[in-house]
Amino acid sequence: MSNRISLTRYLVEQQRDHGHIPSQLRLLLEVVARACKSISQAVNKGALGGVLGSAGSENVQGEVQKKLDIIANEVLIEANEWGGHLAAMASEEMDGIYVVPNRYPQGEYLLLFDPLDGSSNIDVNVSIGTIFSVLKKPEGSSGVDEKDFLQPGSQQVAAGYCVYGPQTTLVLTVGDGVAMFTLDREQGSFVLTQENVRIPEDTKEFAINMSNMRHWDAPVKRYIDECLAGKDGPRGKDFNMRWIASMVADVHRILTRGGIFMYPWDKREPEKAGKLRLMYEANPMAMLVEQAGGAATNARQRILDLQPTKLHERVSVVLGSKNEVERVTAYHLQG
Repeated sequence: MSNRISLTRYLVEQQRDHGHIPSQLRLLLEVVARACKSISQAVNKGALGGVLGSAGSENVQGEVQKKLDIIANEVLIEANEWGGHLAAMASEEMDGIYVVPNRYPQGEYLLLFDPLDGSSNIDVNVSIGTIFSVLKKPEGSSGVDEKDFLQPGSQQVAAGYCVYGPQTTLVLTVGDGVAMFTLDREQGSFVLTQENVRIPEDTKEFAINMSNMRHWDAPVKRYIDECLAGKDGPRGKDFNMRWIASMVADVHRILTRGGIFMYPWDKREPEKAGKLRLMYEANPMAMLVEQAGGAATNARQRILDLQPTKLHERVSVVLGSKNEVERVTAYHLQG
């Protein structure tokens, strides 16, 4: 773009000209973006910064933490706790919520994040990212506790992710479409590179972990079998498969050129609704995808309509090109 628009200018115009966001939310999003720049620098240094490898600990999910998981979590907390726009934060890497300390002013927003999505890809130099979701603290409550976070995804006031790949790209929605910003390392600022992102309604590309096929439910297997049958099958067209094992990278590809991403329930852990977390993975991604004209369901109903019951709740995820998501959902509803 000849007239380069920075993230700050974009947010100011969203606030001033369109009335989409209050000033405190604008400041919060700028702080999150600054934290993502710091995480990007740590990721880029890799082995030179001594940040690769395992930290030798587990998070609340029972997953082994990478050094960068812990670093990214600390960067986001330290960047956001003192600004006066947040009441509390929640993260994949923390058991409970983190209430803003009393020495800082407490704001009206709640921030949830997966500080470093795709941790298994850190050491092999494949794209990873940060996912975040912003909610408004319910009115009338003096303090803040975990139940204040348990709002349906439709209540999000902003959502986004930052993908650390060949470029560092920030993807954001404040409820008025999706915009993409690329980090200009020389200038140190995020610059608007695409507005009004749209996901094609049809696609020939699917993303799923095929190694789990034997554990899938029948509707998922039916859909993938149809894709694999190609031109000679009921779909009458050939499909490509993509799977990066980093939700941020897979969703970024879908926002860029279409596709469907599936992380469904399977029989390995039948008591769990899925693998991905609702509050700080599925909800923000579902908001972004819907704002770009796509769809996102748990294979049966709209993800953004789900009522969370706990902070680290898991969910089945089917998102991306609208017509494909609707087909998978219909297969599940047919039983």
